[in-house]
Amino acid sequence: MKTDVTWQEDVHFTAETGSGFKIEIDGNQRVGSRPMELLLAGLGGCASYDVVNILKKSRQDVVSCVAKIDADRADAVPAVFTEIRIHFVVTGRGLKDKIVERAVKLSAEEYCSASLMLERGGVNIVHSFEVIEVE
Repeated sequence: MKTDVTWQEDVHFTAETGSGFKIEIDGNQRVGSRPMELLLAGLGGCASYDVVNILKKSRQDVVSCVAKIDADRADAVPAVFTEIRIHFVVTGRGLKDKIVERAVKLSAEEYCSASLMLERGGVNIVHSFEVIEVE
């Protein structure tokens, strides 16, 4: 896996991922996201991927999965994350709470590389979920 990050100007960078996609990174938020926001987005993508795949393999009729993430950072430099909260809002038909709970737990404890890496680095990550039924 590789990514190239190229300085554009001021605090604006462009990342080109090994899969060929470009991401704008900007500490001033004029033309892109802040680096730490992208870290949270990567965590959310990793965890959501796991949760949706586990639910589909469990034959759950998922129509939407949103990971709502908020985080606290240390007041001192480096302003590392101290706690991250991931709340999954899973919408579907006939979803079983126990299966959604199991999917979130498996992602958190076994599958999500991003989550496990951050936890091993000392970040407290809290996972929660809610199920919304649709017709």
